[in-house]
Amino acid sequence: MKKVIIQITSGKGPAECCRAVALVYKLMLKQAARQAIKVQPVEIISAEYKDTYKSATFIAEGNELNSFITTWNGTVQWIAESPYRKGHKRKNWFVGVAVFDVKALPVWNDADVRIETCRASGPGGQNVNKVETAVRGTHVATGIQVLAMDSRSQLENKKLCMERLQAKVMARQAEHLVEQQQQQWLNHHALERGNPVKIIREKL
Repeated sequence: MKKVIIQITSGKGPAECCRAVALVYKLMLKQAARQAIKVQPVEIISAEYKDTYKSATFIAEGNELNSFITTWNGTVQWIAESPYRKGHKRKNWFVGVAVFDVKALPVWNDADVRIETCRASGPGGQNVNKVETAVRGTHVATGIQVLAMDSRSQLENKKLCMERLQAKVMARQAEHLVEQQQQQWLNHHALERGNPVKIIREKL
């Protein structure tokens, strides 16, 4: 099953482009759901106004990724009047969508995790506090920790802990990968206003 990192960015565009990033992100999530593509948010960088993003980065995984990527990879043109500058003549706003291969991420290995059990705190009665049912997982290489104490079953908490820790570590690794490749993307795939892969006409 294919897995990629996708980043939507406003580049150095104004607030309207940041709004377009949020709207494109929303549209991409809807399309991903229709195509049974699993999406895991990595990082959302908010902009000045409510519901505006400088960038949105997520991991996408599924069997229909190629068609999904082809639809979005490149420059997206959003045609709408500015909600922030009434009467502004410009109606064309551009955002960039870049795709990175997750194969560049380190392979996950359960052996890299240190597991510790501890007593759960909070609601649940005396039985919860007397038995070490909570599980803390530490990814040794990064120091990232996750504590799971949802269940009274230590086995179930361990499973939840490993799942959440893997997601958290992958998200951190994805962030680093995007940071490393962002400048390369800006250099080679700068927003080409005259050649959008998709044109959307809708109110901002």
